[in-house]
Amino acid sequence: QVQLVESGGGLVQAGGSLSLSCVASGRTFSNYHIAWFRQAPGKEREFVAATRWSGHSIYYLEYADSVKGRFTISRDNAKNTVSLQMNSLKPEDTAVYYCKADLNWASLLNSDYRQGYWGQGTQVTVSS
Repeated sequence: QVQLVESGGGLVQAGGSLSLSCVASGRTFSNYHIAWFRQAPGKEREFVAATRWSGHSIYYLEYADSVKGRFTISRDNAKNTVSLQMNSLKPEDTAVYYCKADLNWASLLNSDYRQGYWGQGTQVTVSS
């Protein structure tokens, strides 16, 4: 069992920045792939970014095309934390952002809330 708690959301103007954090507790954090998803009102939950554990203390990073060059995902295993630095924010980035953990990479990328472990979400609002 893994518990995830997101924080750092808020209201920001377009062009601004926010940094989200996801703190995990429970099982061995370093073995888990971690992803950020987001869900805007009336839309389906979508993948944002992920860090993939290779099994050799190397983590690969993946990003949705819509956030490449603007968002950066990072992790600190000593603190059981994954962060999402969001720069050059746009109104279309407005959504509830969720952190997800899974031991299976394919399952991690699935937005189905019944798969993996999810946090409760944190609201990000970008005003124009």
